[in-house]
Amino acid sequence: MKNDLFPSQTCSVARALEIVGEWWTLLIIREAFFGATRFGEFERNLGIAKNVLSHRLSKLVAGGVMERVETPGRGNPRDYRLTEKGRDLFPALVALMQWGDRWAAAAGPPLRLLEQETGEEIAALRVTGARGRPLAPEEVRIEPGPGADEKVRRRLAAAEASGKLPR
Repeated sequence: MKNDLFPSQTCSVARALEIVGEWWTLLIIREAFFGATRFGEFERNLGIAKNVLSHRLSKLVAGGVMERVETPGRGNPRDYRLTEKGRDLFPALVALMQWGDRWAAAAGPPLRLLEQETGEEIAALRVTGARGRPLAPEEVRIEPGPGADEKVRRRLAAAEASGKLPR
């Protein structure tokens, strides 16, 4: 999928936002994780306008996050299912839910996520090191990756030289 909104940015966050950055889109993905597959289910569960839903679903299909699956029945019905790429958004969605539960849910979490096998609530997601130790932002070093362009390399070098990046 072409990066239209952030053409000057070599950034994985910007690229991801091109596909899933509209708030209706994340709610559609949430509903897919909650088991919705039909257009009408998404529309009913979200209270979203048909034209907006149609556009967002088409964008998710074009971006490879969901796939359209023809199903038997009257009126040429289709299911929308998460692809592997879409299922890989699960940790990001859980992280947003947990953040919202902590900082934006005045009456407390509206949902609980439980481990199927044990019935226990899942742990809070954390960024961890290679050995599993939780890391704070200041404990992570940022350096150019293989996809970095010269602009990214210069920006990171300048930030490091000014002491704004952890060493």
